[in-house]
Amino acid sequence: MNPLIITFNSTGIAQCLYSELIDLSVLGPLALTRISTVEFNPQQQHWEVRQPDGMLLFSHKCRAICLAWEHQHFSGAESA
Repeated sequence: MNPLIITFNSTGIAQCLYSELIDLSVLGPLALTRISTVEFNPQQQHWEVRQPDGMLLFSHKCRAICLAWEHQHFSGAESA
């Protein structure tokens, strides 16, 4: 299981990848922003992680590997 990493800025705002491991609403009102999508590309026959502007960040034939890459990339888990 991937760790849940929560960071707080100088004004006390928490930031993390959404998870249901804990009830994040106990920290206050939630504001959610999608930072990427993982979708299948039928022409290329692989899964792709893309930014909202369409920029390709990562691709692989295995969806689970794309999801793991996405979590590590955006959670800062590589520096934990």
